[in-house]
Amino acid sequence: MAYLPIENYGVIGDMHTVALVGVNGSIDWFCFPHFDSPSVFGRILDERKGGHFRIAPAGEQETNRKQMYWPDTNVLITRFLSPDGVGEVIDFMPVGQRPDVQGRHQLIRRVQVVRGSMSFRMECVPAFDYARAEHHTEMWRCGAGFHAPTLSLGLRTRIPLEPHGTGVAAEFTLHEGESAAFVIGRVESQPDCAGLLSEAEADELVAQTVDYWHRWLGRCTYQGRWREMVYRSALVLKLLTFQPTGAIVAAPTTSLPEWLGGGRNWDYRYTWIRDAAFTLYALMRIGFTDEAEHFMHWLEARAHELGPDGSLQIMYGIDGRHTLTEETLDHLSGYRDSKPVRIGNGAYDQLQLDIAGELLDSVYLYNKYGAPISYDLWRHLRRIIDWAADNWQKKDEGMWEVRGGRQHFVPSKLMCWVALDRGLRLADKRSFPADRPRWLTTRDAIYEQIMDRGWNHNRRAFTQYYGSDALDAANLLMPLVFFLSPADPRNLENLRATMKPPNQGGLLSHSMVYRYNAAHGVDGLSGEEGSFNICTFWLVEALTRAGRTEHDLLAKARLIFEEMLGYSNHLGLYAEEIGPSGEALGNFPQAFTHLALISAAFNLDRALSGRR
Repeated sequence: MAYLPIENYGVIGDMHTVALVGVNGSIDWFCFPHFDSPSVFGRILDERKGGHFRIAPAGEQETNRKQMYWPDTNVLITRFLSPDGVGEVIDFMPVGQRPDVQGRHQLIRRVQVVRGSMSFRMECVPAFDYARAEHHTEMWRCGAGFHAPTLSLGLRTRIPLEPHGTGVAAEFTLHEGESAAFVIGRVESQPDCAGLLSEAEADELVAQTVDYWHRWLGRCTYQGRWREMVYRSALVLKLLTFQPTGAIVAAPTTSLPEWLGGGRNWDYRYTWIRDAAFTLYALMRIGFTDEAEHFMHWLEARAHELGPDGSLQIMYGIDGRHTLTEETLDHLSGYRDSKPVRIGNGAYDQLQLDIAGELLDSVYLYNKYGAPISYDLWRHLRRIIDWAADNWQKKDEGMWEVRGGRQHFVPSKLMCWVALDRGLRLADKRSFPADRPRWLTTRDAIYEQIMDRGWNHNRRAFTQYYGSDALDAANLLMPLVFFLSPADPRNLENLRATMKPPNQGGLLSHSMVYRYNAAHGVDGLSGEEGSFNICTFWLVEALTRAGRTEHDLLAKARLIFEEMLGYSNHLGLYAEEIGPSGEALGNFPQAFTHLALISAAFNLDRALSGRR
């Protein structure tokens, strides 16, 4: 089977893990039991070895394929239309059940024919531990068991199965009104038919899951122009939340390439401190205060685990673990031969000065819009602020996690300023004890240094790092974090420099923004990358804020936003980047992109409606 385009997948999940379901009816990525567990189905990273679970029309039937979500849910429908009939595969993972209720932490595939008749072929071929672990298949009366050294999964169904390589297969025909269910989950007892679903039970699980998502989304307060896209982004973020801890993974996949055939392939199944402020802002702005509070508890736990010098890591495991050792899986060919395939992320122990600012900004937002923080948390935050004051003049790897050597990155200095500024604001707002004179002096010193060394008088723009003439889209954050007024001439000039095309030194290409010019080699990596989706939404928000006084920029913000919406996939999902032909690149779906979409939609809608 040829690889599907990245954008040809939908996603389902249960806030513990997710599965990617292709428009061809194949589940090609599924880690179990958690986001960062080894894969069970991984064909998206190796079409021969990776494993898959496909249900599609049998043989050479001529079919059209469509995919949609049950409205306002994460229940996915893949529809096959042929001259003989219309068949559907309804994919979901039950959510909202009590711990003792059947169906928790299972993947359910319900096949039905709604018109005429259709013959299907099902193939379930697991490849445990990223296709490194052998397993044996046990045929059951009501399905099959797959037993690897560290995990046993069972596939339960009323459809007769037969061995198929290291998995099982079946061919069956359904007529109008008939259905069949396939349920895969952990084997916790002797194989029997207890895990089978009757038609009534399958209906009930679908109804419960739909009801859960409707009730959850009903808390959303956004009623603006782009409600459908904001709703879908919110549903994606909920799917990417690890329910036991409240952490949100950057993406549920690893090593989907930022450029086909290139080596920019990373594992994103972890939680970045960098994303924290954007996460809390986006969730609280549209009414999801419970999720913001849960994530805040996760952040607070990390603030209690500082290094001896008061430093944070840039990322952590979803369970809070600190060590994310990176390794390559050389036995896998990679998506469309894009090697290496990596698990773990070696950037976890980099020096990134910006994380102090992102954490403090998130706490400041939560204290303002959520609930007052405790004194005990403040004691730990004070150490982080002191660390930022002690270290801001160092070179670092920057928020983009470069591997080409440390620089004095301007966005890193900017976020150190944010750390000091938010620390001072919190201390004054809550009357917390603090070293105010030192923090104030340091904050002002950072500001003046950025203005002096980060501003390029020839380019009329802020640069990527001191002494460079290259631009960095992260500098678009300056008005968003209140470092500069949106109407400040330097901010307006920086916006206009950024919006020049790349061949003129800018970063904007037909309404899409590159995070920086990869050809300059600052990241130490070979090859190219696509435009960076979050940076495009940052530009929309920066233009929106500037548009309060420069009305032509508000019109430009809306145009870029609307054009960017046209680059989502058929389900409203985004990967990390967009390639030269409009294709999705990078890990998918990307939380960072959907967070920025929500923020941009909220502020743009408010500006267009004349609300402050």
